[in-house]
Amino acid sequence: MTSVKVKQDGRTFSLPAAEGALLSELLLDAGHPPEMPCGGAGRCGKCRVRVSGALSPPDAAERRALGEQALEAGVRLACRTRVLGEAAVELPSAVEAAVLLEAAARVRPKAPLFRRYGVAVDIGTTTLAARLYGPAGELARAGMRNPQAARGADVISRISYALAGGGVELRETARRAIGTLVHLLAAKAKVRAEEIDAFVLTGNTCMLYLLTGSDPECLSRAPFEASRRFGETLGAGELSLPSAPGATAYLPRCISAFVGADIVTALLAARLCDREETALLADIGTNGEVALFREGRLLCCSTAAGPAFEGAGLSCGMPGLPGAIDRVTENGGLLRFHVLGGGPARGLCGSGAVDLVAELLRRGTLEESGLFAAETERFALPEGLALTQRDVRMIQLAKSAVSAGIRTLLRRTGTPPEAVARLAVAGGFGSYLDLANAAEIGLLPRELLPRTEVLGNAALAGAAELLCDRELLARTEALADGAETVELSGDADFLEYYTAGMLFEREADRG
Repeated sequence: MTSVKVKQDGRTFSLPAAEGALLSELLLDAGHPPEMPCGGAGRCGKCRVRVSGALSPPDAAERRALGEQALEAGVRLACRTRVLGEAAVELPSAVEAAVLLEAAARVRPKAPLFRRYGVAVDIGTTTLAARLYGPAGELARAGMRNPQAARGADVISRISYALAGGGVELRETARRAIGTLVHLLAAKAKVRAEEIDAFVLTGNTCMLYLLTGSDPECLSRAPFEASRRFGETLGAGELSLPSAPGATAYLPRCISAFVGADIVTALLAARLCDREETALLADIGTNGEVALFREGRLLCCSTAAGPAFEGAGLSCGMPGLPGAIDRVTENGGLLRFHVLGGGPARGLCGSGAVDLVAELLRRGTLEESGLFAAETERFALPEGLALTQRDVRMIQLAKSAVSAGIRTLLRRTGTPPEAVARLAVAGGFGSYLDLANAAEIGLLPRELLPRTEVLGNAALAGAAELLCDRELLARTEALADGAETVELSGDADFLEYYTAGMLFEREADRG
């Protein structure tokens, strides 16, 4: 046996390690999972750590992902590095202030589920976001990456991992992460976590299955019918949440296997079904969920957008956290890059990626097909970062899936775009989304641009509303029970729109 000294967030501790142990597995077992969207296959290059000591030499995959300059600086991939003796590793921050907390609406307690304090949590596939409330209103907010991403960037990867025996690990990983956020919220508000007596935990159907330790087999195969749609109140202790004795945790109702409680709470926050007008909601993230309300009928669908818009699928991608390039603008023929929080750029988040692709299309650097006009495979960004040809392809796949989902629901109901009074865009990265650029790349229908609004993290806002007004619980359950799910797999309309949407529309083609 040997040991690895770990430094993170200003503290240092040691982990015992068997010689030959994989560094990523060592960190996972200790509750400090590195970011691994590729599931530890050595392809994504996201589990970078700075290390020293007795370690295995880098293999070919690691050299391709990092390059010699990074290796010489002591940077390694945790998923490819084995511990051979005494070593030290420096980890990136575990908890960071997240853009995903933004939402326009302010929530005031009316008939709250809590007596002293309550917490609303959005369990996203890529990130977690939470808010703490007291009788007077919001007290604190916090966010962090979802550490389950170490076992895959999307729900399909995590379902597969759970079915292969990793369900307990994913369950405990989610519970520990939420516990970390709870303690952080309590510290910010200067209250004790043991005084928190109610939670509302929203998320997609898979995230709630994994949190509760439910068997996700029914989500892995046709006919993809969820055996548990929630709308349940559990004891917070059952979920290992730091809380007061007798504290409760409400998990909102899901609509179907891949249209979850997060879309239901987003619908609540958006007030999409409160008026007679025809309206659309697009919750854009790793899972692109779309809802159309028309003449009292609510139709929903889920598209596999992939993690590109939440940063995980891009070579230099990251969530909307400090250090992310979140806006790209043109000034005097030059591209200007805005970095969240200032300082050097660490990566490119979803809103920045949309801006960048839109600007490259306008400049002619990208062709209609998505290929770079010059004979190159990458476009250089600040701090040695780059947008690669593969990144562009990922963005094409994601934007085409979301756009095709919207257009399929419109065609299914015979709704012309001009009949839509409102398109509400939800999802964390949407908080800073430039709508004109989203239309430029084909993510959102150009015809709806004048009637489009950005809500931010509406799923979290809706969860907070439930926490602060118990009378809304029945409304969301009725919404979920009355919704119709449109299955896009094999749908001819969806395939038509998806294929056409892979191309970028040129200015000349728009007349």
